Amino acid sequence: MDRPGSFEFAAVFWGLPLFKHAADRFSAPAVPIPGLHQVVQRAPPIALENAAPEPAVFTWNWISATGTAVLVAAVLAGIIMGFCFSDLCFEILSRARSVRYSLLTIAAMLALATWTRYSGIDATLGLALAQTGTFYPFFGTLLGWLGVALTGSDTASNFLFGSLQTIAREKSRPQPGVNGSGKHSGGVMGKMIDAQSIVVASTVTNWYGHEGSILRYVFFHSLALAILMGILVMLQAYVIPFSRLVVP
Repeated sequence: MDRPGSFEFAAVFWGLPLFKHAADRFSAPAVPIPGLHQVVQRAPPIALENAAPEPAVFTWNWISATGTAVLVAAVLAGIIMGFCFSDLCFEILSRARSVRYSLLTIAAMLALATWTRYSGIDATLGLALAQTGTFYPFFGTLLGWLGVALTGSDTASNFLFGSLQTIAREKSRPQPGVNGSGKHSGGVMGKMIDAQSIVVASTVTNWYGHEGSILRYVFFHSLALAILMGILVMLQAYVIPFSRLVVP
């Protein structure tokens, strides 16, 4: 009973801001990107006059990162279960090789999010989405569905479309609380069709070559649920008693 408790305590401690800030002070090098750092500057109607240039700094927080905690926990658990260190290294490298395409997909999506931000594509799409006016809660929900379908997680979707939705929200002014809840709810419906999850599942289960079949089977279910969720968010934005369910 002591060991699981110790692992749980270590996992909680690793996620505390106190530990993260302490680790980042000596293990998170920040490198400004040449030719991009403080070069891009947003202008009206996206930002206020004389807005500060956009920072572009790569921070490698390799100790405080959640993945490092998972790796350390896996190694310690393997040692406790009796695996030798060489076998653990072999298994870790073997699993990393199996999911290499999934990791490449995740990296490409994050790179796409950075590109859309610094190129101004997110601002252009945000202004266009704001033109939907009254129907913004519905389309904002579908945008959350699309973001998770493309990136594989709500967190990555926020990274990809967060700036876009912030701009659209400021221009369309929906009811407070609707924008965020609708986006995240729509994102849940997109989880079943994201390429990352499908590729990881087919790789782990050794069911290679069937990713397309899985996607075709669940795509319309996912889209139908996202549309229903968008309608619910519209009701929460404008129709009583549904609007009473929204926390301001």
